[in-house]
Amino acid sequence: MIEINGIDIKWMKRAIYLASLGKGRTNPNPMVGAVILDKNGNLISEGFHSKSGMPHAEAMAFNNLKKNARDGILYVNLEPCCHHGKTPPCVDKIISFGIKKVFVSIEDPDKRVSGKGIKLLKDSGIEVHLGLCEKESTELNKSFIHRNITNNAYGVLKWAMSMDGRVGLKNGKSKWITNKDSRSLVHSHRACFDAIVIGGNTLRKDDPLLTSRGRRNPEPLRVVFTKTLDLPEKSNFWDFNLAKTLVVYDSSCADKNFLKRIPEGVEIEELSSDNPILLSNLLAKKGCNNVLWECGPKLATSAIKAGCIQELMTFIAPKILGGISSMNPFSDFEFTDMDQVFNLCKSEINFIGDDIFVKSAINYKKVV
Repeated sequence: MIEINGIDIKWMKRAIYLASLGKGRTNPNPMVGAVILDKNGNLISEGFHSKSGMPHAEAMAFNNLKKNARDGILYVNLEPCCHHGKTPPCVDKIISFGIKKVFVSIEDPDKRVSGKGIKLLKDSGIEVHLGLCEKESTELNKSFIHRNITNNAYGVLKWAMSMDGRVGLKNGKSKWITNKDSRSLVHSHRACFDAIVIGGNTLRKDDPLLTSRGRRNPEPLRVVFTKTLDLPEKSNFWDFNLAKTLVVYDSSCADKNFLKRIPEGVEIEELSSDNPILLSNLLAKKGCNNVLWECGPKLATSAIKAGCIQELMTFIAPKILGGISSMNPFSDFEFTDMDQVFNLCKSEINFIGDDIFVKSAINYKKVV
């Protein structure tokens, strides 16, 4: 048993912070940070995984070394890899540099690793402690963990509404419900996602850019999920110089004659039905750890029913839109009893000027 103290927690939290610097750029990989101390406990190097295809955190830290790491300590928020991919195994580097002790926050859920990296370190005589700052590391890489366990992308549904729960007037107008700062925050949030999903109706009505407005380079993948393929010939969405763009359609009912409307350079995929879980699975296969759903009420409802949504981000403006036929964020879930409704948990509430921003998780286990 390795004794844990406040110093160990300090350096693991440093590794977690370093890992977070790669947010929005590492997919399909996780966010990883590494800190190396010499045998006397002095910081001698650190690193983080900045982008897929670039050196892993441990490799970057060893590459940055200016002192001998033999008999030193390594802190890393995720189990070091032991397989050959775009980069060599990190376990080999750790062993070759003579590290004596390794603190690992959580195991890597990737089946190619999943405990094998830790075993190799132990078999080489290195002391390994697992579980330091486990909660923080799990939260940081929850999307990566979710994708590896479920084979689906981690989904976050976002919408903006008035105080009386409307997302637009009965004529469809909705610009702008929230204030400028809230809209700017949405652009910043987009930069943290690997893909952004809308439905065909949102594309036809709003013609959105669906970008982070330059906060991320490259921009997240833009995805339109359509049943009919009846999409406009001219749209901001077709400017694939702004961002990679993907059209996904339901092959069971779409009119393929509409495919000619989609310009070359836009990626096209077909699915066997309009079940959103198929889209989530497709995006996971494309390496998307997390997906932001900015869709209309029908697709939003279907996505929640299918289990595609793990979190909700709601912007509430101090406005009353009124009108029985005004737009709602969801269509009918067909609940008949309060025991059937979706329960939310882990809610965080913040003010953005006079707007209210609420972030919550869905507790599917409590749904009957």
